[in-house]
Amino acid sequence: MLDILYKDHQVIALNKPAAIAVQTDKTGDPAFQEQVEAYCKQPLHAVNRLDRPVSGLVVFAKTKSAMTALTEQFRNRSVEKTYLAVVQELPAEPEGTLVHFLRKNEAKNLAKVYTEEQPGTERAEIRYRLLGSSERYHLLEIQLITGRHHQIRAQLAAIGSPVKGDVKYGFRRSNRDRSIHLHAWRIAFDHPVSGERIRLEALPPKEDAVWKALGAFL
Repeated sequence: MLDILYKDHQVIALNKPAAIAVQTDKTGDPAFQEQVEAYCKQPLHAVNRLDRPVSGLVVFAKTKSAMTALTEQFRNRSVEKTYLAVVQELPAEPEGTLVHFLRKNEAKNLAKVYTEEQPGTERAEIRYRLLGSSERYHLLEIQLITGRHHQIRAQLAAIGSPVKGDVKYGFRRSNRDRSIHLHAWRIAFDHPVSGERIRLEALPPKEDAVWKALGAFL
């Protein structure tokens, strides 16, 4: 049951469930790309990659030329990427910009955060704003300015607001399904052939009680 948001001869975009890898990894578990390739009956090229526990928008190119064109848009930062994050601890301000410097730890598969540039680090920037709150949790809208490994997870944790379920970055308890409450919500890019601006939106998991409770603020 694939949740298809857009498709044509060049591109297909879908709403990925949490807890499944976009591409085959060292675990050997079935990957989301394999499911989509079986549906399309052709090999695909992943344009954006979400961490396994993250849900939301994933875009695949159907041709190498489309892949090249879309990859260039990501490189020059003309792609708009907006996420939703659920946190238990509110940031100090209801909206703001976070700038850190990240270094990827390959062995532990996590990003270490620094407030100042260090050798081997990459600049990371996100903008956030509070959309609404329930009794226990808060819903943040996140605009991704740079695209770094575990960027949103690491930067929110660095300010004391780790994503719900993200024990790797300091949240107290994991979610039962090994997901985290981070969702790739919206994306906008130029079509690789027509040049038309494509704007897509993926709803958070409907079956999840926390996402459902906070959905009123979307």
